[in-house]
Amino acid sequence: MWFPVDAYLHRPDGFRTRDQGPRRPSASACRPDPSSAGLSQRPARDHHRPVRFRDRKDAGRQLAGRLESVRGPDVVVLGLPRGGVPVAAEVARALGAPLDVIVVRKIGVPGQRELAMGALGEGGVRVVDERVVRLAHVPPEAFAQAGRREADDLDACVRRFRGGRQPLPLTGRVAVIVDDGIATGSTARAACSVARALGAGRVVLAAPVCARESARALAADADEVVCLHSPRHFGAVGQFYDDFRPTPDSEVVELLEQAGRG
Repeated sequence: MWFPVDAYLHRPDGFRTRDQGPRRPSASACRPDPSSAGLSQRPARDHHRPVRFRDRKDAGRQLAGRLESVRGPDVVVLGLPRGGVPVAAEVARALGAPLDVIVVRKIGVPGQRELAMGALGEGGVRVVDERVVRLAHVPPEAFAQAGRREADDLDACVRRFRGGRQPLPLTGRVAVIVDDGIATGSTARAACSVARALGAGRVVLAAPVCARESARALAADADEVVCLHSPRHFGAVGQFYDDFRPTPDSEVVELLEQAGRG
């Protein structure tokens, strides 16, 4: 469980979570099947043959059709750079919502960088997974050192993608976080926690494809998880796309500038 520093409560199961106040029940919270709790009530297809998208634009258009119920004046669509931004641009266009990026950096355990023990976001936001820190026996000075290293990378990404533009405010709004696919879910989890720390009233995590176990686990971090396909056998995100070329920085910047002009 992720939570902002100094903003958590004890839970009976030993985890600690942020005090977010009462939440509006979502469709996912009302499902009778506990094995899929937290997932969108709109079922994801699961075929033996992998479903393929032509490219990220095609995936975004299809994903937008499943997010119509989210449409509203308080919605902000946030793409995870780089590959999530072209998908998010199509979602934002279809929903008539503003588009922005959510720039986050995972703070990895020393020697196991892929195992996240926290995350950083814009505006000095820092969140910590105290459970991982405790189990990995990471001392405070080691956490601080890892955070400083990631902070430099985060600042560079922000300068590259924003070009001086201010991030859209999230306070009290519905943050729809979009990626082109979710494998382990560690970056998506970090983005959800950062969006909450920035004041989002509701967090919806959306992706064209997501590993089934990751989708279930992420239900603890987002108010709703929406994915078109959650296959049992998940190798890599790229296997579900005909065209999965890397998204260049220039495309991310161009899409954000277009959205700003619109």
